[in-house]
Amino acid sequence: MNCDKAMEAVCEYSGEPMPLYTRLRAALHLFFCQSCTREFERFEKSRVILANDFFPSSPGLEGSIMNLLAAEDALPEQNAEMPVVPGELSTRGWVIAGCIIFISLVSTFFGFNFNTIAHDAGTSFLLPMGITIGIVLTSYGALFIGSHLKELSERFGL
Repeated sequence: MNCDKAMEAVCEYSGEPMPLYTRLRAALHLFFCQSCTREFERFEKSRVILANDFFPSSPGLEGSIMNLLAAEDALPEQNAEMPVVPGELSTRGWVIAGCIIFISLVSTFFGFNFNTIAHDAGTSFLLPMGITIGIVLTSYGALFIGSHLKELSERFGL
């Protein structure tokens, strides 16, 4: 058995009972190959560490979470709209950002060298530009509509 097959067998059957023939062949290889023996020892230490010490226990976490859930269930349900979370764009912010994106994409055509590049390249340059602008605006519109679906359906009565 070569080194690769021995380590593959050891890793494959870690935590499971290994067949007797495979166990004997791997043990014989580990007996004669010092590098595989060192790697096997490191593998076993890592497996023990991951099994026991990787996720430390948190004794007070379960109780505090359950208390918060019980307190949330005890509150009367309110039909008020969700407040805007700081760092989250409001509808007005989305519209302003969309206008800025649209203006910046359209103003690309008024650049210093755009006319010379467009004249030299012809439609092989204008077609990818149009497709890029279309993809960006469509994606932004889809994200806006998808994130404000409830507000838009209430506003337009859908």
